[in-house]
Amino acid sequence: MPATTLDLRETPPPERHSKIHDSFEALSSGETLRIINDHEPKPLFYEMQAEVEAFDAANYRCEQDGPEKYVADLPKQ
Repeated sequence: MPATTLDLRETPPPERHSKIHDSFEALSSGETLRIINDHEPKPLFYEMQAEVEAFDAANYRCEQDGPEKYVADLPKQ
């Protein structure tokens, strides 16, 4: 069960990554941030993998749930 869910589809693109990083940082170890996006967040995955030590890339999950709905889980170690 995700600790926090962010639906970013109505958030302007320039504001999304900072909102995600702030929410992820607020998580405790072992919690997961779920994001809902209008496109596959693959660039975000690579950014998190490279820059966020606490990001558990091995347990990252993303599923498409409609033409413009992607649900991604970003777990924190």
